[in-house]
Amino acid sequence: MIFSKLMPVLWASTGFCLYAQERPNILLINIDDYGWADMSSNGSSYYETPHIDRLRAQGVWMEEAYAGAANSAPSRACLLTGMYTPRHGMYTVGEPNRGDASKRRWVAIPNRTSLEEGIQMLPRLLQEAGYETCHVGKWHVTADPLACGMDINIGGNHAGNPSTYFSPYANPNLPDGPTGEYLTDRLTQEAIRYLKERDADRPFFLYFATYAVHTPLEAPAELVEKYRKKASTEAHDNPVYAAMVENMDRNVGRLLDEIERLGLAERTLIIFTSDNGGLYRVSRQWPLRAGKGSFYEGGIRVPLIIYQKGRFERQEIKHLPLQQLDLFPTLLEIAGIPRTGLCLDGVSLLPLLRGDTAAYVDRPLFWHFPAYLEGTPEETRETKSPYFRTCPVSVVRKGDWKLIENYEDGTFELYNIRRDISEQDDLSASQPDRLRELSSLLEAWKEAVQAPVPHQANPKNNGELTIDNGQLTIPRS
Repeated sequence: MIFSKLMPVLWASTGFCLYAQERPNILLINIDDYGWADMSSNGSSYYETPHIDRLRAQGVWMEEAYAGAANSAPSRACLLTGMYTPRHGMYTVGEPNRGDASKRRWVAIPNRTSLEEGIQMLPRLLQEAGYETCHVGKWHVTADPLACGMDINIGGNHAGNPSTYFSPYANPNLPDGPTGEYLTDRLTQEAIRYLKERDADRPFFLYFATYAVHTPLEAPAELVEKYRKKASTEAHDNPVYAAMVENMDRNVGRLLDEIERLGLAERTLIIFTSDNGGLYRVSRQWPLRAGKGSFYEGGIRVPLIIYQKGRFERQEIKHLPLQQLDLFPTLLEIAGIPRTGLCLDGVSLLPLLRGDTAAYVDRPLFWHFPAYLEGTPEETRETKSPYFRTCPVSVVRKGDWKLIENYEDGTFELYNIRRDISEQDDLSASQPDRLRELSSLLEAWKEAVQAPVPHQANPKNNGELTIDNGQLTIPRS
């Protein structure tokens, strides 16, 4: 269905008709493995991110924003479908029974490695509503973005990371550049070329999903040398990763500057986020606990900035947890696209973006991970297991409270995130009423979404208890 730019639309959240302003262009920037603590405006003195910091100052900063999962493919699946992991079946990347088999108590639930053909997807709905849709960079959720509502695909396929950041890239959907050309620079140039050559008579949806800052750790030599000479911190000390962050930030700045240069800033909604927390062995997320692959804050809390010049500006939203699943209904409402017949687990953030926090319904957020994700000794320093970044868990966040259900040993962890952002004070023993409330809420949600829980004993398990409640001391910065 093609929508006229100024036609009356039914806003699902309000229930009445009004005339929408011209549908905005949408630029969705999704950085790979970029941690919440990896912005200089969020406390890092080692990384340099002036362009992201400027966007944060201009736009709406969501302090407690979460990915739908703790690693890439399921997180992206949640964002693009608007559904929790049990609904689309993608829980992890690849094999769900990962790590040392002798240490796994259960057989993991089977994992979908590619989204089901025909599943609801944001780009397809935008395409049907008249948007020109373009994907640049990492896709990871199916083999072909063009079959999922993208008119143009530059560099996207099923791969979760590049074989190298320097040309030749060995990417079937991205022709090689000159030898030594840097991938993030090239993808940005392709995105800028798209902006210049797009169909100017249609609004656009540009999904700019860099492979950076995912491994392999590779960056331009002059930037790496800069950070080798710069004083590091206990949390941030990898000069190659720091160089990748600066290069990524610089390219985000190039893209935003081009939006301005082309006179599109007031007509373009810009969203900046990351697919999950930072990789702990590369960049500690303090004061958040753990990192990518974990369902502690360091693995699922992500940066989220929303900006449209003259419309959504200069706000900070604090103490209101929200998820990337909320972006799907938000974009539908802003674009005037009905959500009839869709299964959407998020809510529209439009009231928050308009500054009306009273109209925003604070509700519980959920995660479900019925699998195992191995980790190096460095990566598991702040998790419950010395072998896994996470064992099978379900999680609920409601208000200030967060409950983690551990299937490996049947225990719960309860944290007050507002008072204890580092998740060091487990209150499950001292707050039995709160524990019952949240565990009942979690159980009802699992039943509603038919979340499968591991129940088959692993015959290779050696009987060793693989999780531990040891004391942690996580620096506050």
